Amino acid sequence: MYSDEELVSAVEAGIMSEEVATAFRHHVAQERTMPAVDEEHFRLITGFNDIFVVIACILLLVSVSWIGGAISSSFGLILQSAIAWGLAEYFTLKRRMSLPSIVLLLAFVGAVFAAGLSLLSGSGLSDDVAKGLPSAVATFAAWLHWKRFKVPITVAAGTATLAAGVILLLVGFIPEIRSLILPLVFFAGLTVFWLAMRWDSSDTQRQTGRSDVAFWLHLLAAPLIVHPVFSLLMAGESGVGVVQAGIVMALYVVIAIVSISIDRRALMVSALAYVLYAISSIFEMYGVVSLGFAFTAFAIGSGLLLLSAFWHSCRKLIIVCYPSQIREHLPALR
Repeated sequence: MYSDEELVSAVEAGIMSEEVATAFRHHVAQERTMPAVDEEHFRLITGFNDIFVVIACILLLVSVSWIGGAISSSFGLILQSAIAWGLAEYFTLKRRMSLPSIVLLLAFVGAVFAAGLSLLSGSGLSDDVAKGLPSAVATFAAWLHWKRFKVPITVAAGTATLAAGVILLLVGFIPEIRSLILPLVFFAGLTVFWLAMRWDSSDTQRQTGRSDVAFWLHLLAAPLIVHPVFSLLMAGESGVGVVQAGIVMALYVVIAIVSISIDRRALMVSALAYVLYAISSIFEMYGVVSLGFAFTAFAIGSGLLLLSAFWHSCRKLIIVCYPSQIREHLPALR
């Protein structure tokens, strides 16, 4: 089975033309029982060797950090980031192994961030600033990693550290806005969602790596958008009432429509825990304590399975209602 990355590599090597590669993708899509564009594919592992390499990489990185930490914690973390970069030169650039590439990217950016924290500990800076500055450095490290390796998750990792750094520095230098952290997180989520849609709209057929970048950005945007909204809605000492549960369900329907429209399930998954909690709380309010969560999980699980089975049909019904200016930026229907 040939991956899309291998087709792109064949086109770049001049083995086949872009037209032939596109025709091949269309042929494979037509042969499938369900449309490929609606399956939201992303490459993660190709075999157990990926898991084998990941285990070996983790053992090596942990041991290197541990040994280097005998000199100083920051030295061990810097050594870990250097080893992670060196391993990526082979497993990402040469072998093109997706799961090891993701792990090495996270190890590299995480080690840079942790090294910054270690270096700034005891510096006299406030906690927020001492965390915000390493986040900014980690963002720059993610940008360098992207320029070299082009791992799809890198854009999301760099965006996450950038958002965290901006919010932490704002709170550190302007303590009065600490009470606005949830709105700031929500705004960051909307910004990440907009960025994800920019990547998505540039590949509506979902045939290139830009779609994978968009997938990870949507996965990041989802909790940033959902958590502040539901946290503010469900905050209160009296718990969740009927009105609040109704609003939660209405919001989840809106989230479902958006998810179906953009053909991304991450938003629905991120909001699922809040919906389960809200509805099970209503069952408990009316005396169904022991089986409240079970009934809720049964209803929501059944609904999601039905939606999964008729996802493509639902997309058709929803997208035809949009004007052409919006449809042209959404994933194509097959």
